[in-house]
Amino acid sequence: MKNALLVLVLGLAIAAGPACAAPSTPSGGEEGASGTAQAAHSFIASPGRGGTTAIGAETFLSSLGVNTHVDQGYNPDFYAPALRFLGVRNIRDGERNLAGDIMLHRRDGIRVDVVGADVSGLIAAARTLAEAGALLSIEGPNEPNNFPITYAGQRGGGTSGSWLAVAKLQRDLYRAVKSDPVLRHYPVFDVSEGGAENDNVGLQFLTIPAGAGTVMPEGTRYADYANAHNYVSGNGAGYVNNQAWLAADPTLNGRWDGLFGEYGITWKRHFRGYPNARLQTLPRVTTETGWDSVSDVGGERTQGVVLVNTYLAQFTRGWRYTFIYELGDGQGGSGHQGLFRSDWTPKPAAIDIHDLTSILADDRPVAAPGRLDYSIPNQPATVHDLLLQKSDGLFELVVWGEQVFGSNAITIRLGGVHPEVKIYDVTIGARPIETLHDVSTVPLMVSDHAMIVEID
Repeated sequence: MKNALLVLVLGLAIAAGPACAAPSTPSGGEEGASGTAQAAHSFIASPGRGGTTAIGAETFLSSLGVNTHVDQGYNPDFYAPALRFLGVRNIRDGERNLAGDIMLHRRDGIRVDVVGADVSGLIAAARTLAEAGALLSIEGPNEPNNFPITYAGQRGGGTSGSWLAVAKLQRDLYRAVKSDPVLRHYPVFDVSEGGAENDNVGLQFLTIPAGAGTVMPEGTRYADYANAHNYVSGNGAGYVNNQAWLAADPTLNGRWDGLFGEYGITWKRHFRGYPNARLQTLPRVTTETGWDSVSDVGGERTQGVVLVNTYLAQFTRGWRYTFIYELGDGQGGSGHQGLFRSDWTPKPAAIDIHDLTSILADDRPVAAPGRLDYSIPNQPATVHDLLLQKSDGLFELVVWGEQVFGSNAITIRLGGVHPEVKIYDVTIGARPIETLHDVSTVPLMVSDHAMIVEID
């Protein structure tokens, strides 16, 4: 019955008004320059004297993205109600069929990370999107190891050829964006899968430093944000404790195709990039991550809990934007990584994300988030937390578990008595499952998914 009602909601949603106001225009620029990409750690709440400083709920919500295929001719009329239901604000798509992207923006404030391997085409598309208020960012070639490109008469990428053409394209794209009066303040995302470079063209750097020994000269600027496809499924790694937390680790040299293998020591030819200390603060995005509800472990339910955990872990560990692959099954491939089935009925993943964004819903940035004196004594290694605050002042403490089997009984200490505390479970719905009054502690049973403690 719940699914039937959701299908009805999706069918009616096209006629509904915008779910939220359009986010503000992003800024970009050269790494380290003023008004440019922020270091990753600036988005992580940090404990200190007097409690932990929250992050604005709107800032977290603005980090959520999903891959769509308007570029490939799929009907964006199906996307509009699906995106509205999800509450996800950003899409990643190609440079063709921009009218569909602009329609999504006009209906619901959706912004686009436009991706491609044609500099002039990307610049033209980005200008069109920017003039409509629909541009989020500009991204270079998608996985040149799998999809070689041709630039200035040279072939680049692939599994064995030179990547010099890829590097020159990304360099020229960056220069073109930053010299354009309309686009210069928008961020440029790097090539994805740069860790597959066959020759050391320096794509493991945002700006090639002195003494790097790369084919391209030092000082070459490629991007404002590092870009990884750190699939939470881990290339068939199964399902283990801390699945999403490990995939988001910026320094882990593991089976997840993460930041380390792209920008630390490249995974294919082991060219040296940034040291671990720099990886921790490197501005970064994930433009693809996902979980197949058929071929990966656990089916549709596991896909749902893992992908909500992924959004949370990525943000908490410093990734500014995270795009899940993909919105609907069978688009761009034959897999089942979609949040919606091919008939546009929502999977549990879509419902869980809807519950998350509905509970946290806020369309106003918090200029100066407050502090909350909370703690989780003896916090298990598979229990994680993120403190957010809405513009109305309410604190939203997101606590999620990444334990495959079993659960952990924890107690949250609030450092004082609070008049009302509501507890939500994103796998149950967007209404509180329990309301407590005049409490200084909150007991929770945490297993493999996200819960939210709303504190007045």
